[in-house]
Amino acid sequence: MFDLLFRNAIVVDGNGERPVTADVAVRDGLIADIGQLDGAGARETIDATGAWLTPGFVDIHTHYDGQATWDPTFSPSILHGVTTLVMGNCGVGFAPLRAGEQDRLISLMEGVEDIPGVALAEGIDFQWSSFPQYMDRLAATPHSLDFACLVPHDPLRMFVMGERARGHEAATPDDVAQMRALLREALQAGAIGFSTGRSDNHRTSKGQETPASEADLAELTGLARAFDGLDHGVVQLVSDFDVLRSPERFDPEFDLVEQLAIASKRPLAMTWLQRDPGGEQYKQVARRVEAAVARGLPMYLQAAARGIGVITALDASFHPFMGFPGYKEVAALPLAERAAALRDPARRARILAEKSERLAGDGSSVPPLVDLLLARIDMISARMFPLGEVPNYEPTLQDSMLLRAKARGIAPLAAIYDYLCEGDGDNLLYFPIFNYNDGNLDVVGEMLRHPRALFSLGDAGAHVGTICDASFSTFLLTHWVAQGYLPLEQAVQMLSSRNADYLGLRDRGRIAVGQRADLNLIDPATLALRKPQLVRDLPAGGKRFLQTAVGYVGSWVAGQCVQREGVVTEARPGRLVRMGGGQPT
Repeated sequence: MFDLLFRNAIVVDGNGERPVTADVAVRDGLIADIGQLDGAGARETIDATGAWLTPGFVDIHTHYDGQATWDPTFSPSILHGVTTLVMGNCGVGFAPLRAGEQDRLISLMEGVEDIPGVALAEGIDFQWSSFPQYMDRLAATPHSLDFACLVPHDPLRMFVMGERARGHEAATPDDVAQMRALLREALQAGAIGFSTGRSDNHRTSKGQETPASEADLAELTGLARAFDGLDHGVVQLVSDFDVLRSPERFDPEFDLVEQLAIASKRPLAMTWLQRDPGGEQYKQVARRVEAAVARGLPMYLQAAARGIGVITALDASFHPFMGFPGYKEVAALPLAERAAALRDPARRARILAEKSERLAGDGSSVPPLVDLLLARIDMISARMFPLGEVPNYEPTLQDSMLLRAKARGIAPLAAIYDYLCEGDGDNLLYFPIFNYNDGNLDVVGEMLRHPRALFSLGDAGAHVGTICDASFSTFLLTHWVAQGYLPLEQAVQMLSSRNADYLGLRDRGRIAVGQRADLNLIDPATLALRKPQLVRDLPAGGKRFLQTAVGYVGSWVAGQCVQREGVVTEARPGRLVRMGGGQPT
């Protein structure tokens, strides 16, 4: 007797093999048998005729570090087929923690990852000091999904160096030795690796550079030696390769990244974006990675599924009119009332004749974006598109607010104003910044097909007021597979076994006898993304974008159903994944 039996499923096994129709049986949280299982009995039998049965998806780049303490479901990742996730990316997180430093770590996460500080302060209990204690705190609460933790560089540096870390002083040999000891302690307790952030775009909520953003070679390679003698762990890194400062700094920065990979002797994956429209730096990154791999370095590229940008709306964190005096007069009204007030002809005329008050002084990332948008509105409006009930993430120029404005004979800013104020004020505009050129996602397709690409960068749990890219996995299937750009078996392999193998997780990512029964049953005829919605379900009433999907018949973690038809169940089989036999403190 099996616990669960899928009948006549289209099995996409995660190995990259062509799908086959078969029955799949589950017992004791593992895949027990595959084939034509005539006569087999089970406590639950599901007719999977016409549906894809895939391994559960493995998301290697999330920011649930705070949310995991109050949300056992990891929403919205659970709605998009994810069964295992990794948090602690980009060098930011909440451990190790020195007493009294909670607000500084909150400011760091709020600024870098656009998670409301009031929600973090309200939702996190901070009942830990060391990183192993942080993992113990998370492990004590059952979750829907499995999760693993990277050790972030910034809190590590702040814990050891205090004010000197925030002042970007160079770490002394003693500082490096202390950080290395803390990192090794965390790795031995089961942390899945180490992350660091070197992006000029990452700032605290006060506008300061992140503490580890300028860490030198001695510090990085000294930390990397924490992996010596261990047979697990990965390194995750985000860097602009100094493109904003000087193109000449690219090679020295990449040399540093290579030395980090050499010193750690572990797989290293870096964020991979086309950072400026029409830019070629992403090709330089690929060439350097290919050369490093040819020399034996295990380096990888984290690639997104679509353009990287923001959603703007009257109730989002970001929209062009935030700084206009006439808008501020009604900003506190409920959304529908605010939209109605903004449609008043006299107010509309006054606001469009006003100048925005400068917003860049408060240090967050959103006000400078507003200033940039307003300064270049005619050009940028060609990259702003309505995001409707059936969201289109590959719009053309004909869909843009620039062309809409020209058709009406009005200024682009007026067209944006009118669109955002329609109805109840819940219209959304999509503004892709990276990975999108001339009305297409061709560069993304090029990245996804690269042999060193790891499917990633959904940033689930982060930038909650401006994006909802936790849906990347669903978009990969509904766009790249459905339109024939990627074979189904290759896409599923990227979503599952390729990421699991990179992490060193050998018990999941494939449909094979003996593997964990982390599974998705998907109806390809109905699979689709829904329009993102702003919801207020964060602690302290904080708001975030939530994007759902249809077509996920169900998702199972260790054989237990965690969501059925988009409804999260009460099952909590998810656990902290401890690598290398790590144990609770």
